[in-house]
Amino acid sequence: MINTDVIAKANALVSADLARDYAALGERLARRGVNIDTVKDRAKAFGVAVPSWGTGTGGTRFARFPGHGEPATIFDKLDDCGVIHQLTQATPTVSLHIPWDKADPADLNAKAQTLNLRFDAMNSNTFSDTGDEHSYKFGSLSHTDGATRAQAIEHNLECIEIGAQLGSKALTVWIGDGANFPGQTHMGRQFERYLASMKEIYKGLPEDWRIFSEHKIYEPAFYSTVVQDWGTSLLTAQELGDKAMCLVDLGHHAPNVNIEMIVSRLIHAGKLGGFHFNDSKYGDDDLDAGTIEPYRLFLVWNELVDAEGTPGLDLAHMIDQSHNVTDPIESLMISAMEIQRAAVQAALVDRAALAAYQDDNDALMASATLRAGFRTDVEPILAMARLETSGAIDPIMAYRASGYRAQVAAKRPVVKGGGGGIV
Repeated sequence: MINTDVIAKANALVSADLARDYAALGERLARRGVNIDTVKDRAKAFGVAVPSWGTGTGGTRFARFPGHGEPATIFDKLDDCGVIHQLTQATPTVSLHIPWDKADPADLNAKAQTLNLRFDAMNSNTFSDTGDEHSYKFGSLSHTDGATRAQAIEHNLECIEIGAQLGSKALTVWIGDGANFPGQTHMGRQFERYLASMKEIYKGLPEDWRIFSEHKIYEPAFYSTVVQDWGTSLLTAQELGDKAMCLVDLGHHAPNVNIEMIVSRLIHAGKLGGFHFNDSKYGDDDLDAGTIEPYRLFLVWNELVDAEGTPGLDLAHMIDQSHNVTDPIESLMISAMEIQRAAVQAALVDRAALAAYQDDNDALMASATLRAGFRTDVEPILAMARLETSGAIDPIMAYRASGYRAQVAAKRPVVKGGGGGIV
């Protein structure tokens, strides 16, 4: 963890400016009938899970360029996650990926407790080979070979067993199953095998658990994917039962798809389970949240805020990114704050006015009402929420001042560069 004196010193440099900015914003919001302290309380209550794997440097199909001080173990990853939450006060939970993060659950719980962290949804891995008897080269839960399917099912059941010991309440299942050539697979029978496997996993869920079906339009199967869009994900969740929900990754869609409408439809169906937040320009870029399309992120949150109070709506929020050219800790902090920003901005939308304009078919003023929320600079609210919860007013500034990356780089093993899969 970062020394609290470092955070206090960094905060002292900008606290006076923050106080003035907060007061000024409070006056502007008051003219709109909004109490800034109420909005600040919403910011304080916000939380998004950090993916354990996100603390390491990502890569492409061509190459990976490791960063300094990369985490070597799950306990290193948890240290980095602890720093992210310490500075932002917005990431109280961590999502683990098995078998990458496999360790004694008692040791994981003890480590998390020292860092003021908890564990969120578990993630299984049947999209790569990790030394098991059967290969997933041609599929996992939908494989033509029954023994391979059984192995993939057992792995997911193991993830549930581990998660139950960590206090997790959900399992996210994403598979890379599909085809790269027309005719390679029978798409109907392949989907039926997938459903049959998911039903076996569903049987192993504890009573208070949920299972999230995650779709992805392509990669690594580029011709067809078993769970390729929200429709197939919804079909899966409906067939499995009440504990099955759909997970939406913001980068897993075809270009120009209206993601906020997908969110609305899944809410209507009672099957929206949660999100993997990131951003993209061309495909599944896994960029920092809000860096390409911040307005789309806001529009997604607009649907979520509008749906607050819907019976049964209990969403799991997690960041899911690949950091190829940035410090992963910095990128994860930026993303957490941008997701929080969009959530707070969406809460500022005048919903009564918006509904009236919609009922009157006043397209221009309805759109302007949304933009009024999006254009509100809520940074003073976010920063004050961090300050009042012992976080950093400017997390990036405090992090760099702490020298944390250099300190862990001196202790952790040096990771050499590795090639991608096609070079």
